[in-house]
Amino acid sequence: MTAPDTATRPLPPVAPVPPDVEQAEAAIVEHYPRLVRLAYLVLPPTLGRNRRVLTAHSLVQRALPRGRRDAAAGAAAVQGGVPGQRGGPEDSGYAYVRLRVLRAALEAGLPLTFRALPRRAQLPPALPQVWGLRLFPRSGGAEELALDQWLATLDGPGRAACVLRALERLSEPEVLRVLDEAGVPDPAAAVRESGDPANDALFASPEFDPCVLQARPTDLLRRRRLTRAALAAAAALAVCGALLALPGGGWGADGAAAPPYARNAAAELALDPAKLVRAAPALWHTSSRTDFSTWPARGDRADDTALLRRALAVWARPGTSVVVSATPGTPSGPPMGPAQLLFAGAVDQAVVVLLYDGLRVVRYAEPRSGSAGAALDFARTDGASADTATALVVSRVDGNVRYLTAPWVTGAALRDLLKPGGPATTLKPTQDGVTPPVPGPAPTGDCTSWNALSLTGDGATRLITDLGELTPARLTSGAPGAERNVTEAAELADWSRIACLLPSVRSHGVRTVNAWTYAKQPLPEGDGTATWLCTRAETWQGAADRVQAQFLAPGSAAAAQAAAAEGAAACGPREPRVLAGVLWKSRAGQWYVLAAGSAQFASLSVSGGGVNGSANGNRLAVKAPAGAQVDLSGKLTDGTKAGVLR
Repeated sequence: MTAPDTATRPLPPVAPVPPDVEQAEAAIVEHYPRLVRLAYLVLPPTLGRNRRVLTAHSLVQRALPRGRRDAAAGAAAVQGGVPGQRGGPEDSGYAYVRLRVLRAALEAGLPLTFRALPRRAQLPPALPQVWGLRLFPRSGGAEELALDQWLATLDGPGRAACVLRALERLSEPEVLRVLDEAGVPDPAAAVRESGDPANDALFASPEFDPCVLQARPTDLLRRRRLTRAALAAAAALAVCGALLALPGGGWGADGAAAPPYARNAAAELALDPAKLVRAAPALWHTSSRTDFSTWPARGDRADDTALLRRALAVWARPGTSVVVSATPGTPSGPPMGPAQLLFAGAVDQAVVVLLYDGLRVVRYAEPRSGSAGAALDFARTDGASADTATALVVSRVDGNVRYLTAPWVTGAALRDLLKPGGPATTLKPTQDGVTPPVPGPAPTGDCTSWNALSLTGDGATRLITDLGELTPARLTSGAPGAERNVTEAAELADWSRIACLLPSVRSHGVRTVNAWTYAKQPLPEGDGTATWLCTRAETWQGAADRVQAQFLAPGSAAAAQAAAAEGAAACGPREPRVLAGVLWKSRAGQWYVLAAGSAQFASLSVSGGGVNGSANGNRLAVKAPAGAQVDLSGKLTDGTKAGVLR
């Protein structure tokens, strides 16, 4: 047995890493009432209670970064935490969004001038909006009213310092640090005017809760006049729009598609439902390729010409009511010629059409009720094979997923990766190959289970899992270049310890994820034997593969990430080697630098941070002070030097 999981952590990074956008979103959803209360208290009372409420909600909802990662505020994102939570890097998402909310709330309190363009936070919120009602928190007692009046006498930094101390329970040094990172010119002055801590408990009262609201009507007479004027303007616009649409023939027959932008013979051919390619049901038996091109057209709406026309038209020119998404590296343009029909049918609350053009699989979905709007999803699938063309996600509703399986799939079962010894639940797909709804991975938001689908057919049993995209990812085990399907008990046991790391590669266009046990290491002081694993998530675009090295201490339920890299060749067929290290504490309390490389390493060495040592072979264990920052390197059997995974 070893120390708890907190005793095993990676070598300290050289520079802090900001959280993923998924981590920031999870922090906003989990701590939404707390963040909105913080923004409401920091905003200036001169805005009025109704606008403060809407602005506070708007600032928190806009705290989500635009890209996959946001380099700004990275240093703040990995420090601090939420009172009562774990603290440290695990809480980086909350600290990151809290800093963004605080900055926006302080900017909203700045006066508008003609010398500079207004910042976004200084303008009325675009969303959320409430029409016909005025919202404000429930009234408190005399003490809360006096506190609110006192807060109105402070400037923005003073209110921020008071809220960080009273609501976030941060110490004075932490308050000073957060204010400095939020851009406050004089944090010390803000802390000095932040008031008496004896009143801190009042900040948790309903008087300052913008998530529990009361409603009153607005000016009814003025609203009636504005409504009449808006109806007259809308009628005029409708008449003008009808007149403009007449020469072009309109676009009603194409559903949610935009108006035609050009007349081109080749483009029009691709929009003709009669030209869609339909593979023969038994083509996959004789074809030299076994991929999506051999899937037959299935579904109860495969002959619905009107539906197929709408799907093709929206693909060619999606309108403003169409929600479009694409996996990384996938072009979302129109088809170059007639596409192949894979599926068309009603699934759950939607009517779904799946199309394939040789490079991409495209999913068109419209509401089954016939209401306006549609969704268009693109996924790159070039280079698919029988192993990676086994299924597509046809529906994802309320945390449940339905798959359309390949025609060669003869059996399907649901397996929880976190229970490798548990039995798999047999599934019975429909005649068209659509599975029953099954819970997606981690359906409750935490990693207490991770569901995967075991598909049997074409002489193999393959394991796939949903990573939030149209194409599920195939899971494999084995050394690079010798990957195999996950069927053995030992391979399932390895995946049970690393499955909870899969969210880090969600929504990245992943085709396969391979797990490789590249070393076993006896631990110092007789604390057992540790396992070193390497996982490589290969993407369809082939240029953004993600690699992770994990350290699994004996007795631990889950592996700890030791190193990670994106776009690296390590742990893959082109560079089938990997080296990583961790700081580990024994049961006796002694810290060690542990490192292990794959079989290509002849020796390892470590230096820096008060540590100096080397070892022959591909494993190393050297005593080290807690928190040591070291340099780790190795030498291959051919004499070449190689560094750690990064």
